[in-house]
Amino acid sequence: QVQLVESGGGLVQAGGSLRLSCTTSGRTQGSYAMGWFRQAPGKEREFVAAISRSGGWISYDDSVKGRFTIARANAKNTVFLQMNSLKPEDTAVYYCAARVSGVAVTSTAYDYWGQGTQVTVSS
Repeated sequence: QVQLVESGGGLVQAGGSLRLSCTTSGRTQGSYAMGWFRQAPGKEREFVAAISRSGGWISYDDSVKGRFTIARANAKNTVFLQMNSLKPEDTAVYYCAARVSGVAVTSTAYDYWGQGTQVTVSS
């Protein structure tokens, strides 16, 4: 059984930074493509960023491109999401997800999910 645990969320002022981490247990994280998604109240879950198993292929949603960076440390079974220049519209619960097959940008393509971590950006 694969388990994903996110951490690093919190309250930050607009323009600030946070770094989210997602640690995988049960199987080496290098076996999975990883993604970050977010869901704001009353909205659907949306794609944020994704990274291939090797880290050689990365994709970002246009709304975070240039501000967020996804990276992975397979030796530590951890994937990171560095979030800079945060905006109030980035406020959401952030989820990491793992996919056995190749990287994808749609939430329905992912096999495993974490419980989420709240990110709140004040104006």
